[in-house]
Parts: sequence; C-alpha cells; structure tokens
Amino acid sequence: MTIESLSDLHDGWQLAESPSGADYATLSSLPASAWIPACVPGSAHAALLAAGRIPDPFFGTNETAVRWVSERTWVWRTHFEVTDLAEHEDLVFEGLDTWCTAWLNGRPLLSSDNMFVPARVDVRGRLRTGRNELVLRFDPPLAKAREQEAALGRRQLWNGDSARLYARKAQYHFGWDWGPELLVSGPWKPVRRHRWQVRIDDVHCRTEVDAVAGSARVQVRAALVGAAPGLRIDTELLGPDGAQVAAGSHAVEADGITLSVPKARLWWPRGMGEQALYTLVVRAVGEAGVLAEDRRRIGLRTLRLVQEPVQGEGGRSFYFEVNGQAFFAGGANWIPDDSLLERITPERYRERVAQAAQANMTMLRVWGGGIYEDDAFYDACDELGLLVWQDFMFACGMYPAHEAYRDSVRQEATAAVKRLRHRASLALWCGNNEDYAIAESIGAYGPHGQLERFDARVIYEKLLPEVCLALDPDRTYWPGSPFTPNATGISSSADAQVGDRHSWEVWHQQMLPYQRYGDVQARFVSEFGMQSHPSLPLLESVLPPEERFPESRTVMWHNKAGGGQPDGHRRLAVYLADNLRVGPTLAEQVYATQFVQAEAMRVAYQDFRRRWQRAGARAVGGALVWQLNDCWPVTSWALIDSSGTVKPAWHVIRRSLATVAVAARIEGRQARLAVMNSAATPQPLRLQCRAFTLDGRCLADTTLEAQVSASATHEVLHTLPASDEPLMVELLALDAQGVEVARDCAWPEPFKFHHLGAARLSWRTDASGVLVSTDRPVKGLWLQAPGITFEDNFIDLVPGEARHVSTGAAAPSSLHAMALDIAGQVIDLKR
Repeated sequence: MTIESLSDLHDGWQLAESPSGADYATLSSLPASAWIPACVPGSAHAALLAAGRIPDPFFGTNETAVRWVSERTWVWRTHFEVTDLAEHEDLVFEGLDTWCTAWLNGRPLLSSDNMFVPARVDVRGRLRTGRNELVLRFDPPLAKAREQEAALGRRQLWNGDSARLYARKAQYHFGWDWGPELLVSGPWKPVRRHRWQVRIDDVHCRTEVDAVAGSARVQVRAALVGAAPGLRIDTELLGPDGAQVAAGSHAVEADGITLSVPKARLWWPRGMGEQALYTLVVRAVGEAGVLAEDRRRIGLRTLRLVQEPVQGEGGRSFYFEVNGQAFFAGGANWIPDDSLLERITPERYRERVAQAAQANMTMLRVWGGGIYEDDAFYDACDELGLLVWQDFMFACGMYPAHEAYRDSVRQEATAAVKRLRHRASLALWCGNNEDYAIAESIGAYGPHGQLERFDARVIYEKLLPEVCLALDPDRTYWPGSPFTPNATGISSSADAQVGDRHSWEVWHQQMLPYQRYGDVQARFVSEFGMQSHPSLPLLESVLPPEERFPESRTVMWHNKAGGGQPDGHRRLAVYLADNLRVGPTLAEQVYATQFVQAEAMRVAYQDFRRRWQRAGARAVGGALVWQLNDCWPVTSWALIDSSGTVKPAWHVIRRSLATVAVAARIEGRQARLAVMNSAATPQPLRLQCRAFTLDGRCLADTTLEAQVSASATHEVLHTLPASDEPLMVELLALDAQGVEVARDCAWPEPFKFHHLGAARLSWRTDASGVLVSTDRPVKGLWLQAPGITFEDNFIDLVPGEARHVSTGAAAPSSLHAMALDIAGQVIDLKR
C-alpha cells in the first residue's frame, strides 16, 4: 500500500542565462560560473536581484535598466534524491510563467505556454533511485508573443504591448497605467513530487440551504484515479468548532453522497453575521487504510444576483442577496499586490484583505489583467467575510479566438473553476475586464457594431459560460465588466440602468469634477476612482535625493496613467487646480493629491450608497472603487500604497460604508442630509445639524428625529440660516443613548476660494488616544506617528468639545499633523 505523499521540490535551484532555444545538451554544458542561486516559487528577476546582478527595478527609473532580463532566455535546474519509487510518481507544476520547456534526467518532459494551467506529468518511468535532475527553460515572453502576433495579426488594446493579447500570462506584467513593465518568467507556483497509489482527482460540493429553517444539505462528488482492493470513499463534515456534523461512506462507482446539517451555522458577508466555515474531508480508503485525503473549507449560504425592476425608474437592478438578505456591496478592485508575485506571502495577503474588511468593505473584484489569486487570498476572504467578484484573465483588448487559443483558455478556465468553486466568498464569475468597451470604441460591438470583428465573443458568451455551467452551475456567470445584457439586441456597455458600469467620466473621458459623481451613478458601479501620490516616505524611498520635488522626472515616471504618452500628472494638476491652493514642496503635493482623492471618494461612495434606497427601489446595488492596492511604489488610484500604508481615502470610505453612515451636502441655502442604514433592523436616530462660519461662529444647532428603516436610506432637506458668509455644516447621527454613530461635514467649495489656516489646535492625550480641539473649523486633519495606527483619521473639526482619536493603546509621545491650509508640524504630546 502507498499512502499518497506530496513533497515540494523547492531546494537547490539554480538559474543561468541560456542561448535562445537551447536544447538539453547545450544547457547541460553551461559552465558552473554561469549559475546563481534561485528560489522556487520565483522569477528570474528575483534571483538576479538577490544575487546583486540587477538594481531594484522599483527605484528611480530602473525599470528600463532591467528590461534586458525579459529579453533573454533563462534556464532553471535542481537535483533531488529518490530512495524508492511508488506505484505512481508524478511531477506537479502548479504554474509555469509562461513559455517553458522541461527535461527530467535529460529526457523531454513537457512544454507549456499558459501561466494559468497547472501541469501533472507521469514520471514513474523516468525517475531513478538516487540523484535526479530537473531542468526548466523559460523563453522570453515578449518575443514569443510577438512571434504569434506576426503570424496572426496585430489587435487593438488599451495598455501594454499589443502582443500581450496572444500571451496567456498576467497582462499587467506588460505594463499598465498603474504598473511597470516587468516581464518576469519562471516557476511562479510550487513544483512538487506526488507519490500515490490512489489519488483524489477532483471534489465537487454543492450546498442547499434553507435560511428560514436553518438547515442545509451538502452534495459531494469525488473523482478518484488509481485502484486498490476494497476501495471506497469516506466523507466527513466538521463544524466550525471542529466537531463532526455529518459523515458517510459510499462505493467509488456511486454518484456521490449527500450530508444533512439540521442546525446549520450560515456564512455571511462581514457585518451581516458570522463567517462560519465547515471543513469537508474526503478520503479514499482501501482495505489497508486511508490512501488519500482532501480537505477544504466551505460555507453554508445562499447567494443570488437580483435583477428586477426599480420602482419609479427604468432598467433593472443589479444587487446581491445572501441568505435572503439584500445588501449594498461596497468594496474595491484588487490587483496583484506585487510585480514579483513570489514576494506576496500569506501574511501579506491576510494583511491586505484585512485592511479591506476594516474599511467596512463587503466585496473585492479580482481584476482580469492580473492572476487567479493564491489560495491565501481566498482563505482570507472566506474568513473575513469579503465576497469575491472573480474575473477571468482578459483585460482591455481584442483577444484572438483561434482554435489553439480557445483550447488553452478552456484548460485555464477549467482549472480555475475547479480550484475556486467551493469558496464561500466566491460570488460571481466574470468573462473579462473592459473588452466589450474596447470593442465598442473601434466599432466592433454596440447597437450598430460590426460584431464579426469581435472574435473573443465566442470565449465570453460560449466557452466560458459552458465551463461554468458544467463545473459550477449554482453561481452566476457575467460576460464582462462592464456589460449590459439585452435579450433582444445589443446595448452599450455604458448603460447606467442595466448591468454593471465603469464610471470613468471623472478622471478619464470628460474629466468631470468629482463633485458630479452623482451624475454618473449606475445600477452597479464596478469601477471609478481618483489618483493620488503614495505616502511621502514610500515615494521618497524610490526617488534619488535630487529628484525629490513635485513634477520631477522620476516622480512623473512613477505615474503611468494615460494611453501612449502618460498624462496622469496633467490630469492630477487639473483636479488640484480646480479645488486647492497647493504649496511648493513634495510633502504638500502628496497631501494635496491625497486630499482630492479622499474628497472624491467621499462624494462617490455617499452618492452611490444613498441610492440604495429601499426594497424594490435599489437604484445602485454596489460600488467598487478602482483600486484597493498597488504592485509597486506609484502614483495611482489605490487606497493602500505598496508599503501597506493607507491613504486618507481609505478612512473616508471606511466611514461611508459603516453600518450607519451620514452624508451632508450644501445646496444653496439648504443642506441635503442623508442617513444610510445597512442593518437588518430599523435605526431610531437623533440627527444634530450645526452650521458654522469659517471663523468658528455657530449660527444654527438643530436636532431632528429620524426613524431609518432596515437596509434603507433616509433623506431630508434642512434649511440653513441666512448669512452673507460661507458656511460649513456638520451632521452627527446619535443613537438612543446619545452616542455618536456617524459624522459628516459639508464645506463651501472650491476650497481654494477660502482660507482655513487660522485655526488654533489644542492637544492632549489619555490612556487610549489623542484629544484635539479647535477654535475654528478644520478640514482634513491627517495624523501620523511611527508605529501608531489611528482608528480614525483625515477628520474635520468644529469648535466645541474635543475630538477623541483612538490609537487602541497608549498615545504616542509626539505626532505629525497636517490639514488644509495648515502646514505639517510635529506636535509634542508630552508637554
């Protein structure tokens, strides 16, 4: 009997440059001096960086200095010992990036050309006892892609080299409007030896949940490979506490098994209930005992995409419902967290997803120009209650659809769906990112488009839905993002009343003022955003000292926005000039860009969320900002820079997506006040609305009672006092005990017309944080202290009671404070 054994082959790897297209004999003759240590999983860039052969590609303009690496052929080798051979011996390659040829003990093993397709090779007849050699040759990805482009034709795209459309490789590696061109290659996922007599090839579990009765059924089917006397399949379901909930056994030939859970603990998105995870254990058992085992965590829940009429409006809704409860899906788009994927540890995945959860988000969209993420990402989403909108890996291009390409895509999609379909967090499969939009831009899609020019429709509307229907029939498949379904014809993907929409009229397209986000709402806004610089320490860390000033050559290099010639710095300048007076230093410009981004996100999330309205009138079902994170130090739309530092916009969004949030807008001599409640119960609240002059006089202090329905929005127009001076408005929501649950402020705009720098701030500390008070209104107070996390930040102040900012621990001895029109200064809190 052989009990399966899966062992990593990650030790002893070496890397060398190889002649183009070299065969094994040539590779084996490379001199010892050609080889350097390498890590698996890994990339040639990372190995060269570790060996000191290339500079940090993120520093300065070194991106160009390392471009040669992607133009060369790289060979990897390792040796491993085998003491005895099992009945079956496989080598398993979880991911090879991208054009790879492999040899085992000098004999050809495999050829691969899709980064997203794992490979399993039977090596029982090729392994030998004693020392074995595994060699991998990776060809230059851009050159290989250009070979196909030369044979099949150039195709339209946004971002990167046009040849990328022929490469089944992470598209952002070719350069994007927020990322560098780093065409890495190598064994980017684990390489393993698998010894077995019987193995579990696949497990498919489907759940049926009765949320009202609190019960569930789990249907499990397992596919085995191999044979053994008395072989059977044992299935066990363990509860969130690890205790057995249900179990059963059946013959291999049987059509699976159904397990009943009479008292099911349901899985909910964060903020709606617990994230109860059960462990499903499937074992292949023979007469001599357990031969193979598969463990995976599942959640018991229902999930539905609701598209129904919207009361008083045209079109149909687009919102999600879990366990029968509708909710506004506030969240963000996710990109790979590094250009060198091997550097993203499970801990880093957990930290970044936790930051999304701490911002009160309920959904992350895995964008189609990156990767199908590591299991650690989905583990974190399952555990922290963030739903995942999962794109297939197509982005911003007119992709080919010839037979060999379709075959590769089918293998890729099959692998991705089988790996991820059990995930409680997985909400939706989506065919692509913006491919319908680019097709419209060249006349190949839309009401009058030449559809025969849109080759990849066969992928998005036939191949991918076929794979999803066959392998994951209980989950929604959506053809693209953005996309507008139309049963009788073809509609524009920019339709605001049906489907999802990317609302880029702010920043891109017309460059609308961010104050007009309410004009570009949609049934589900799956992309929108505003740029800002990263944190000052991160930005300065990649700038040579002589380049640390606004608009320096290197500052501009680290802003990739724009098609062809980057123009992000020009667009940023417009939004800064429209709204603020900006000082001359780099620190002041960093603050100013982050200020504008935060204010833009405040307007967007508030205006989108208040349109959630009530049952039957869900005019906006969700909003996913572009983007949560960065892959390198860059000026981008991210809320969290590549060092893991949150920007002011993160705090604004956290407040806007809280269970109860408020919004204030000044409309002439009135204030529009909105309360958004995502709780499943009504919220009786007392609203306090105060109006101040900018020199600190309170002209009105009004209290309003508000009974806000469950999962609904409450709005009221409030008359402001007559005044010839500009006013700012503070809105507080207080619960029945008088405890503040939400706050927002509205200001006269544009900010550049007003002087807010005369405020006098007073500081003191207590056991859990910092207290700050003011004699005049203060806008955008941003606090920083080494090693300290401020639980609230980028806050507005009004005269009166001191504002407490918790640090969750002892207060710092000093901090750095900066606000609009108030220069950055170090505050000594020990005095």
